[in-house]
Amino acid sequence: DGTTRFLATGPDGTPSDTGAAGAAAVSDGAAHRRPPKRRRGLATLGILVLALAAGGAGGVVAEAIDDDGEGGGGTVTVIGADPAGLVERPPESIAGVAASVLPSVVSVSVADAGGSGFVISEDGYVITNNHVIASAGDDGIELAFTDGRRLEAELVGTSPSYDIAVLRVDADDLQPVVFGDSDSVAVGDPVVAIGSPLGLDATVTSGIVSALERPVTAGGEDDQSYINALQTDAAINPGNSGGPLVDSSGRVIGVNSAIASLGMGQQAGSIGLGFAIPIEQVQRTAQQLIADGEAVYPVMGVLLDNGFVGVGARVAEDGDNGPGVTPGGPADEVGIESGDVVVAINGEDVRTPAELIVRLRAHEPGEDITVVVDRDGEELEFTLTLGSAVG
Repeated sequence: DGTTRFLATGPDGTPSDTGAAGAAAVSDGAAHRRPPKRRRGLATLGILVLALAAGGAGGVVAEAIDDDGEGGGGTVTVIGADPAGLVERPPESIAGVAASVLPSVVSVSVADAGGSGFVISEDGYVITNNHVIASAGDDGIELAFTDGRRLEAELVGTSPSYDIAVLRVDADDLQPVVFGDSDSVAVGDPVVAIGSPLGLDATVTSGIVSALERPVTAGGEDDQSYINALQTDAAINPGNSGGPLVDSSGRVIGVNSAIASLGMGQQAGSIGLGFAIPIEQVQRTAQQLIADGEAVYPVMGVLLDNGFVGVGARVAEDGDNGPGVTPGGPADEVGIESGDVVVAINGEDVRTPAELIVRLRAHEPGEDITVVVDRDGEELEFTLTLGSAVG
């Protein structure tokens, strides 16, 4: 339809929709008219899909090598990294950053998947992605540390909406990471990604921050997450999910979560477009999960029309999925109506339904935001106080 939308792919590579509920909460506020202005649409991308950066189970990679070009050859088996390879280097170098962060990074293994994680407290709390451990079931979750320990982990809580999970192991001598500030990051800043891509533990890649506040959706229909992501060209591959993205001082500024991939097949690899959840959002969500076992996200009390092909996010009409505007909800209280098209939040353009949800999720419940809607060619401005939902 000529409109680019950031979509996630399922295991079969099929793009998923942005989901129905873009609920958001609102306080009393008057509508103010302002002249309409021209807004740019999105350029159409080629075959660009987003895939969750979770890998297959196991820590061994075997690759057939054709020695003579006619099918003959042996097999190369790659096993775990050697921690003795960490030698003293200047702390500001990539090697110095790796040496300081690697002891805090773990490989996460479940029945049929794997990923990465990192330690946030001496007494055993670990952060990873929700999609890394979503298939664990009764089979358990195992964490492998760089000192050789392999420990069973219990699940403290998950937030599919933010793609964050908190685990805990029975240990009190772990080395936690140091948190940084993703709000202070600039495009071009150097970054390092650490994790277990393709099951290769203790892998370090480097690059730069290539974009900020990139709206990204990932996951399936039942566990779709919305990320106002840091974009990086550091190589991120399946298995890097849940691992840290750190700055040049070794401070964690994000959690690696998704990659863009050319093509629609199941095979996905780095093309220099990786996405990380900003660490401030991760910290807020992790604190809620540790305290309550569940996390909340902001809502504005509307359903979005995913069939809308124009610029913006249109509030759906009442239908089988429920009312377009939740009766008595925030949007209803300030006068937002079905058919209104949200075109801006806090002065930032909104071009798709997914982008609206991503921009909302970057806020916290209880915050006031300014929403501009297009109603029959006329722009109206509302002040909303975001509500909350669990997920």
